[in-house]
Amino acid sequence: MSLSIPHRSAKALVALGLTTMLAACVTNEELGNPEGWEPVLPQKDPAIAALVPDKIAQRGSITVGANTPYAPSQFKDSNGNIIGYEVDLIKAAGSVLGLDVTVRQMDFSLILPAISAGTLDAGASAFTDTEERQENYDFVDFFNFGSAWATQPGNEGNVDPANACGMTVAVQKGTYSDTDEVQGKSDDCVAQGKEPINKLVYATADAAANATILKRAEAYSSDSPVISYAVTRSEGRLVQAGELFDEAQFGWAVDKGAPLGPALAAALQKLIDTGDYERILQPWGLEEGAIDAVTFNLQPFTVPTANNSTNPRIARRKKA
Repeated sequence: MSLSIPHRSAKALVALGLTTMLAACVTNEELGNPEGWEPVLPQKDPAIAALVPDKIAQRGSITVGANTPYAPSQFKDSNGNIIGYEVDLIKAAGSVLGLDVTVRQMDFSLILPAISAGTLDAGASAFTDTEERQENYDFVDFFNFGSAWATQPGNEGNVDPANACGMTVAVQKGTYSDTDEVQGKSDDCVAQGKEPINKLVYATADAAANATILKRAEAYSSDSPVISYAVTRSEGRLVQAGELFDEAQFGWAVDKGAPLGPALAAALQKLIDTGDYERILQPWGLEEGAIDAVTFNLQPFTVPTANNSTNPRIARRKKA
């Protein structure tokens, strides 16, 4: 998730009931795929599938880690299945590679360590591709996004993400909002002799949104698609505060130097070239964040040949 969860007397029961009622407005477990959604599972492309490491090809599947709820990237439907546009994309990429994709629910903070330990093949959980993360992992960049804040209706004029010293802001544990954006702004406040931001860290995106609805926090910071989805689901109890900022890219994480990374990148480029990528985003209303070409670790990507898959021809350039 962005640069991305780590959460009695009669009064307590009343509070619990209120929390449960409001949680239903932004909790996504009762939902299914959006109207107009259809599975997009392209045929295997033999040339691209040849880039898959032998061990994985023989197994015929990959396991990816995801943390829910983080709609619309990944969340559970009423049957407990993990769905979302990112899930749709990586399953379609797996189909191009001739691989089944198993999505495993786990704590966000444990996904990257599990990749390093070899218990996961990849992470598909709205990871922001950053230079810091690139020190240990490679990223197949698949979507453009930004950061955004939400607050209660009528409070928009009091919430400025660029001037938040002394405010109480809810975030999801381990996200970019937690580790970089809000924390960085709070550190700047202290350096200027101002009040720090009171950062409330929650285990899930839903919990952070609900804390804002309940006015435990003045604002909620997250990735722009997540904020947009939470506002829509809140039935008027949340509104976006200001414009999006800190534009970045989500990427699928793999172990540093793992051949699976270029294979996934080549499969994603195939989805873009055939129009399947856009067909996946369209029902979710996310076309605005679509990429025109795959990047790998934020750099231009050239599809490698099968006999050079362990040393992919990835063009390099300085970041703009």
